[in-house]
Amino acid sequence: MSDEIERTMLALVEARGAGRTICPSEVARAVGGPHPDGWGPLMQPVRRVAVALAKEGRIAILRKGRPVDPDDFRGVYRLALPMPGEGGAGEGPGTSSPVRPVSR
Repeated sequence: MSDEIERTMLALVEARGAGRTICPSEVARAVGGPHPDGWGPLMQPVRRVAVALAKEGRIAILRKGRPVDPDDFRGVYRLALPMPGEGGAGEGPGTSSPVRPVSR
């Protein structure tokens, strides 16, 4: 299931394009279907895949329009393609990253 979530997540952020974000529930719905019984249980697996991909620098996790440390964030978040120089292993708190406007 993680492979399907990863493929779907990457396809959705790439389709949305640079500077645009997706909601993690979009990934869960694409994999689990429109009914909450199908996609609801996928929200934690989606988060785990998002964290793994963010650590690899393949996506960015954003809160309030700003990239966050994938090991230390809470609450509502969005997913996007990383901006050049953003994210990935070795970048963490206190590292300067460009601010991306939130667009939905």
